[in-house]
Amino acid sequence: MLPDLAPSATGLPGLELTELTGLALQFLFAMLRVGAFVVSAPLFAARFVSLPVRIIIAVALTVPLMGNVPLPDPETLASLTSVPVALREIAIGLAAGMVLQILFAAAVMAGDRIANTAGLGLAAQVDPATGSQSPVIGQFFMLFLLSVFVTQDGHLAAIRLILDSYRLVPIGAPIEGTALTGAGLSATGEMFRDAAQIMMPVVSVLLLLNLVIGVITRSAPTLNIFAFGFPLTMSVTLLLLFLSTATLGEALAERVARALQHLMTMMDGLPDG
Repeated sequence: MLPDLAPSATGLPGLELTELTGLALQFLFAMLRVGAFVVSAPLFAARFVSLPVRIIIAVALTVPLMGNVPLPDPETLASLTSVPVALREIAIGLAAGMVLQILFAAAVMAGDRIANTAGLGLAAQVDPATGSQSPVIGQFFMLFLLSVFVTQDGHLAAIRLILDSYRLVPIGAPIEGTALTGAGLSATGEMFRDAAQIMMPVVSVLLLLNLVIGVITRSAPTLNIFAFGFPLTMSVTLLLLFLSTATLGEALAERVARALQHLMTMMDGLPDG
């Protein structure tokens, strides 16, 4: 007699379609905050990082969250009440990324002012990070800052802060909106201050050099300022940048630490009550 080959009632466990849809919806909402951060944060939002790579990064960072952070039930997420929740999650991620972008923009601003003071403002090319035209010195400062950011594991610390924010502010929990706007305004003010501190040593020397060139051309009118003034200014600028590379690296490392501290302060101020 042949054995019964019919499948038994106690077969392999499986997921119902509704359960699978609910898990996918929870995964999507868990990925909103991380995805918004990846889209707007320095290094991750650069043009040389393609969109599929960003999506893969967001998905890879969301997988550990499933089962480790509290998530709303699928019925709540499937209703219209989830729209404010989604907007809130996107706002948190975008604000975190933009705070770092604003603080990192101090390096580009300082490089642009040095280039304009040295007469190198026209020496511009396409920025690989933003895709826009900007002076070469500003691009050098930004790439230098990104290198310091990566070598000091700043990108890992930023990701850690974003992942920890799910425990501090669970999905669906109310947030303090003034913490986001206050962090942006504070980062903007700090950006201008940091840019002035970075560019001031080089710009001060170039200002004194321009005064000396002005006195020389006034004393000897026959000298052509375009013949020796611009080459001298550019040479001194390159020499100053070379001599201040080590100091600049320490200053940028300090800016990275302060940017992460600023991000941590913003996250600590998000919980509402």
